[in-house]
Parts: sequence; C-alpha cells; structure tokens
Amino acid sequence: MAKMIRTKFYILLFLLATVTAFGQQKPVKASIDSTKIRIGSQFNLSLKTSVDTGATVSFPEGKNFGRLEVLESYPVDTVRKGAIYELVKKYGLTQFDSGRYVIPQLPVVINNKRLLTDSLSIEVANIQVDTIKQQMFDIKTVVAAKSSSTWWIWLLVVLALAGIGFGIFWYLKNRKKTVKETIVYTTPIEKATAHLRSLEKKGFLEKGAVKDYYSELTDIARIYIEEAIHVPAMESTTSELIEAMRIAVRRKKMSLTQETFEQLEKVLRTADMVKFAKSKPMDFEIDEDRSRIEKTIVVIDKSIPEEVPDEESNTAAWEEQQRRKKKRKRRDMIIAAGVAVVVFAGVYIATGNGLGYLRDSVLGAPTKELLEGKWVTSEYGEPPMKIETPKVLKRYNEEQIQNNLPPNVKSLQKFVYGALADNFSIVLSTTKFKDTLTVDAEA
Repeated sequence: MAKMIRTKFYILLFLLATVTAFGQQKPVKASIDSTKIRIGSQFNLSLKTSVDTGATVSFPEGKNFGRLEVLESYPVDTVRKGAIYELVKKYGLTQFDSGRYVIPQLPVVINNKRLLTDSLSIEVANIQVDTIKQQMFDIKTVVAAKSSSTWWIWLLVVLALAGIGFGIFWYLKNRKKTVKETIVYTTPIEKATAHLRSLEKKGFLEKGAVKDYYSELTDIARIYIEEAIHVPAMESTTSELIEAMRIAVRRKKMSLTQETFEQLEKVLRTADMVKFAKSKPMDFEIDEDRSRIEKTIVVIDKSIPEEVPDEESNTAAWEEQQRRKKKRKRRDMIIAAGVAVVVFAGVYIATGNGLGYLRDSVLGAPTKELLEGKWVTSEYGEPPMKIETPKVLKRYNEEQIQNNLPPNVKSLQKFVYGALADNFSIVLSTTKFKDTLTVDAEA
C-alpha cells in the first residue's frame, strides 16, 4: 500500500515538473546560423513561433537591429501541422566593423500581445592582410575612361552624304549632252548635203536595210525641194510632186531641163517600188540613184534666183540656242542645290534626333502613320461588338465555313483589316449560339 502511494506521488511530481518546464518555454525562438563572421559577410537571423490557424502575428521590420544592418527581410515561411501554424521569419544581417555585437530582444506581436525574443551575440572578425606577402601600392590617379562616343560615325555619314551630293553636282555639271545641239544650216543645200553625208555613215546598205536607205534618201530630196522652192513635197505623191515642181519652176522662172525632172522622178519611182513592192535594186543601181539625187539637188540650187540670206533669222536661231544652253545650265544648278539642301537637312535631323526619327518622321513608318491617323469606332457582328480601328473592317464571308457550322451555332461572322503578313492587322469574330445560356453572377 505504501509502495503504491509512493508511485502515485512520483507520477504527480513528474507531471508538475513537465507542466512547469512547458510553461517556461519561449513562445518565440530566435536563432542565427553563425556566431562568427567576417566583415561584410551576411548571416541569417531566424524567428520561429507556433500559433493556431486563427492567430495574427506581426514580425519586426527595420533597417537595423541594434548595430547590425538588415540586408534583406525574407517572406514568412508557413508550415501547417494539424491545427497549428509554424511560422519562420528570416533576416539577412551584416556589419562592416569588427567586434562583438548583440542582436537585441526583438518584439513579435501575437494576437495583440507583445512578446520579446532572446538576445543573441555575434562576433565580426577583421580580415588580416599580410603586407609582407602582399605588396602594397599607392593609390593611382584618376584615369579617364575611353569614350564610347559615336561622333566619328556621324562624321563618316556626313562625309559620305557630302561626297554623294558633290558627285551628283559634278555629274550634272559635266555630263555629256545626250541631246544633240541643234545645228543651224544657213541654206537648204547645205542641210541636204550634210544629210547625204550622214546617210552614208549609217550603214543601211551594209545591214541590208535597202528600204530604210531609200526612204531617207528620198526624204532628203523632198525636204530640200520643200524648203528651197516651197513645194509641199513631203505630203505629195511622186506624180503630184513632179507636177508641183513644174509649176513652181515656171513661177520662179528657174532654168531646169526635162532631164532633171526625169532623173528625180526615176529615183522616186524606184523608192516607191522598194517601199511598197519590196523591190531590191542592184548595188550599182543604188549608187546611181544616190548620185542622181545629189546632182538634182545641185542643179535645182543653181537654178534658183540668188537671194540675200536672212541674217536676222540666223542670228535669232543662234540666240535661241544660247538661251537654251543657259536654261539647261540653270536647271542643273538648281537640281544640285536642291540635292545639297536635302542632304544637309537629312544630316542635321539625323544628328539631332537620331536615324530612327529620320526614318519614322521624314521617310515615314506605316505603323506610326496608323497610330497618328484618325481611327473610326464601329459595331460589328451579332451580338454587336464596338471597336476602334484605323478603317472600317471588311466582312469576311467564307461559304464553306457558313455551310458547316456546329449544330449549336446559329451564325458566325468575321471582320478583318489588313492581312496577317502585314505589320498590323485586325481579325474580329462573333458567334451567336442557338441556345441562350444564362449566367448566374452571384454563384
């Protein structure tokens, strides 16, 4: 009996000791992962507490805990253990002076009750430098960093554009005239003789172009007759031309023999055969026809009564030629000046605002033009959808899709702007179902 009483006494004593020990446990525990660090090294401070699921806990915040600097405050780590939450709050601390430091008691508020943690000690050790093994040097003077300026790129751009502008100016100023200057002939015979010499240099006969040769040969003769004795030779047939010449010769009292008319008419008839009947004279016949035309022109010119040359007409033609030269030169100068102005303006804009601004604002960017343009607001589809777009969308109706709609779809409409390959495109699609679906917003 006495033994049983002693046993119960010991059990009761053990329970009281356990309850006392549990009551003395701290509700918030503080710990550090290292008790000694080097200057500037980081160590972690952890605050741990266990609370029920409905408790509110507030951990301390600040830039410094005592003389220790808070580098980082980590989020609270929560672990659920049944009806209890285990909360762990970590801080990254450091100190940049050597010595022994104390982390003071930190307040943690649990359900509006302020609890204090235990204070902890940390030793910050200095970094020893062996000046014997490690050679010491004086502090160096300030050295200017290498410039990353791109002025030389802009200089090259300016020089390149200036070179292009100068090249265009030089080309316009010194280019060969593609248009031949008008040659002023003093008399019709001089013009006809020059054209006959030019005809031989064109090489029609060597190329077998007999038709072209005779066509130009007779044109030379007709133009001369028209200018010398004022007969509409270019619009007349061979018969009409010969008859008109006879009348003009009598009117002007020119001394032309019948042989001259016959020689001219023979060449004109041969030319007609070549052009319309595809006749091909022999080489010696071609030479004879050319000689006949040349002699006929000379004979006609000698038979024309001598007239005083119109010097005023020649002077006017020369002045007109000079005026055209000056006008062409002035035009080239204006073009060169315009190119120079454009080049200078481009360089100035690019230097001040960058090449991107020059490209977007001066040359133009499609997307920027869309952004700055006037957009329109319209409604599309069923049910209607309101949208703001650069232009009104176009309805896209593909018969294959409309004929193969799902059973629960009543209608499907699509509206598009642009194409998928463009820089900017819009596709708007609306679908109307056959069955109405009611959505409970409060559910």
